[in-house]
Amino acid sequence: MDVAPAWLCAAHTRLASPGPHPVPETGQTLRGDIGGRHFEAHPTVRGDGSVAWWLVDDTGHQLAREALRRERERSAFLAKASNVLLASLNLGRCMDGTAHMAAENLADAALVIAPARGQRLPVVTCVRGGAPATTTVTVDLDEVPGLAEALRGFPPVPSRWIDPATAPGWMMPERFGPVGSIVITPLPGHGVPAGALILLRATETAAFSDEEEAFARLFAARAGAAMSAARLYAEQSTVSDMLMRELLPPDLHQISGVDFAGGYRPSADHERIGGDFYDVHPATVEGAGALVSLGDVCGKGLEAAVLTGKIRNTLHALLPLADDHQRMLSLLNTALLSSHHTRFATMVLASAVRRGSAVDLKLTSGGHPSPLIVRADGTVEEADTHGTLIGAIPNVSATTTTASLAPGESCVLYTDGITEAKGGPMGDDLFGDERLKRALAGCAGMPAEGIVEHVQMLAAQWLGNRPHDDMAVVVISAPRTHHLSAVNGHTRGRFTA
Repeated sequence: MDVAPAWLCAAHTRLASPGPHPVPETGQTLRGDIGGRHFEAHPTVRGDGSVAWWLVDDTGHQLAREALRRERERSAFLAKASNVLLASLNLGRCMDGTAHMAAENLADAALVIAPARGQRLPVVTCVRGGAPATTTVTVDLDEVPGLAEALRGFPPVPSRWIDPATAPGWMMPERFGPVGSIVITPLPGHGVPAGALILLRATETAAFSDEEEAFARLFAARAGAAMSAARLYAEQSTVSDMLMRELLPPDLHQISGVDFAGGYRPSADHERIGGDFYDVHPATVEGAGALVSLGDVCGKGLEAAVLTGKIRNTLHALLPLADDHQRMLSLLNTALLSSHHTRFATMVLASAVRRGSAVDLKLTSGGHPSPLIVRADGTVEEADTHGTLIGAIPNVSATTTTASLAPGESCVLYTDGITEAKGGPMGDDLFGDERLKRALAGCAGMPAEGIVEHVQMLAAQWLGNRPHDDMAVVVISAPRTHHLSAVNGHTRGRFTA
């Protein structure tokens, strides 16, 4: 019994003592370690009271059970990491999450480094039990073995090749203490590296094993995929925003003594662009009028917006011909027919020039609703211009008309998304031309911005939450030459020439 372990000696003494023993006691299975191996001990009490022990080496099963438990824990951790990191398309939050999960589950501290031009690199540092912190540090990649390779996506160097004593100061978290071991592994992305992950363990913690380094690489693969997706989304968002700014209608203001205002509402509230468009181009030569273009491309959404961009660019190139509306529409029609687009458009062109206190207009419609002129007394006139669609047939025809705006009078250009808006008390009535004219009659003397807001408000109220087409409106106004006055003669307002 001198060589028997204490746990077996205690059980043997208990069973070998005089007196009866319960059956469960004699039939029990004990487990314990002997010489670094795990055994099951099965006792048998013989007739003379002596006890015989059958020892079964269970080390293999024990190791298998332990390995299965670790594998289940690691699989659960990797699944959680994927869910958490892929839940956000924000690169900063992905880096924070990567550093935090690595510090809590893989090491005592973790650093996540994103690639950047030059030596100034963004670094997220997290210590176990703490919160991630983001800094930008100057990094000499050559002073950290394996870091340059990791940022380029090459396989990691073994942890034993990295001397913790040579680690630079920027790698050491504040009040972390001496570092015992370091792992540096790449964060692989979609075609290009997403960054590098640095794991630190303190001297009192066991060094990284080969198995732990391999598991860290599995985690890094998931983190790198999430960071790469976030970076790609950010880059695509930047490109989309740049393109979107070119497609969005411009902010309008006074040009050469003429007031302009515009408003646009896409067919879907979550979209910013669509098939309606407008532009105002200042005069290219002295004494000429500013050119206003407002149009409606067949269709909605991004596909229609792409064609609006082409039309707007083409019109911009045709500005030297701005005084000849029919020539501009004919050349635009040819350009659309020669492109791969199968959509057509309607459009109205307006040239506006200030002459004294009045504004002279030249109006031409290409298959578009005729502009409406709001006189000072509330009369609403429909401009006598009409024409064929643009981009539908080889030859276009259009008539041009002229008009003059006295101070305080306006010309309203609009798309059919306003007049064809369905809503009202019954839910399926069109807003209609007559209702628009009555609404504009009440806008006599209002500034251009006020008329735009009033039309948009009435159309929105008529629609409610129902589906609708793109809606655009542009107002051209002749500025007042005096202040608005109250009944007692005191001046107020800001509408002056």
